[in-house]
Amino acid sequence: MLFELKSVFLNEGLEQQLNYELDIADIDIDGVFPFTSPVAVTATARNRASLVTLTLACSYDYSRPCDRCGESFTRREEKVFVHKLAQTLADEGNDDYIETPDFTVELDEVVISDILLNLPQKNLCKEACKGLCPVCGQNLNLGTCSCSGESVDPRLAVLKQLMD
Repeated sequence: MLFELKSVFLNEGLEQQLNYELDIADIDIDGVFPFTSPVAVTATARNRASLVTLTLACSYDYSRPCDRCGESFTRREEKVFVHKLAQTLADEGNDDYIETPDFTVELDEVVISDILLNLPQKNLCKEACKGLCPVCGQNLNLGTCSCSGESVDPRLAVLKQLMD
């Protein structure tokens, strides 16, 4: 989605807003397609004191298997990303600003990169997920297992004998 911002850049104090949906269901992350609903995007560009900022409010459903217990979960994510815009950049290596030489921003690219860069490193169904029993594989969130819980790594069995 192309966001035309010429009027915002040329008029201090002006604000412009755009609402749209972006379908990213075809993005594959580690063999999983986690985006189960289109991303609802509200893009707002503001010119305050000749500094143009772009605020992206994004909401979407994120579905993955839990990294601890393996159960699938779906969570509604609400994210806000803020970028500074500049018509020209003096330094090409400056990542603080998005360059807009023709007063337009391709929002799809910005939204996708923001979402992908802010994905969690560990996907948990809940913060207090107990995971699986390492012996029998029982999901410990659903109940306890009958294992003794004292399995010893065979490489450390000799040390265990010293402690007995």
